[in-house]
Amino acid sequence: MIIDSHQHFWNYQPQKHSWIDDDMAVIRRDFLPTDLETVYKENNIQGCVAVQADQTIEENEFLLNLAAKHDFIKGIVGWVDLRSETLDAYLEKYSTESKIKGFRHVIQGEPDHNFILRPDFTKGISKLESLGFTYDILVFPHQLGAVLEFVKQFPNQKFVIDHMAKPYIKDGYFDGWAVLMKEIAKHENVYCKVSGMITEADFKTWQPEEIHPYMELVFDAFGTQRVMYGSDWPVCLVAGNYRKVKHLVTSFISNLSGNEQKGIMGDNAIKFYNL
Repeated sequence: MIIDSHQHFWNYQPQKHSWIDDDMAVIRRDFLPTDLETVYKENNIQGCVAVQADQTIEENEFLLNLAAKHDFIKGIVGWVDLRSETLDAYLEKYSTESKIKGFRHVIQGEPDHNFILRPDFTKGISKLESLGFTYDILVFPHQLGAVLEFVKQFPNQKFVIDHMAKPYIKDGYFDGWAVLMKEIAKHENVYCKVSGMITEADFKTWQPEEIHPYMELVFDAFGTQRVMYGSDWPVCLVAGNYRKVKHLVTSFISNLSGNEQKGIMGDNAIKFYNL
């Protein structure tokens, strides 16, 4: 079973989705399960994890609604305010929703480089493990130092780094990102998604060969049992199409054993998110 561990849905609203700039104009429209279902049939994908694209409680309800109508949505990574005094009530509520597997905050958008280490935020994170919730880490490379300190605090919490922490592929920067990713990978409760790569390269001219060193580092550091495939659809459409994204990963791992390939393309996500 091939599971896409990272994709999004939205009803496009210019104000809400202001992060979609002029260079990404191709995704300034609605993207819903009927669109993705067609893409998945063409690419032999059996299920997905839908990840929040808006930091509101309403986003969770939107995704739950879609998952109730479309069985191929196997899990949801939602959003809650982990700093809120009402967090416990929300976590209790979502612990009864079998499709909600975990949460994410758009840390890459926070001006404070150490946002992830703030006591009010880490207090919220400390409540996830006992309820079986995962946590997706969305950061830029310059925030990885804080991420390393962060994961050290929670050795039993299931974490996954989204989009390989968005290395600056377009600019060719590698070493600083690589050093910190290797350190973070030493913590065995941390997984990594090979996703969002083509949009960190040049949208128009990227070639697989310039992305391969970053993928190689991730596979060497995390091992094949803690890496999972994700498309980042529909964001990936600004730099390619679904087939190209999938092929980038499947061709890279084609020399691995059958079991390792199965893990990367589905089984690791099933295990991590308890799908």
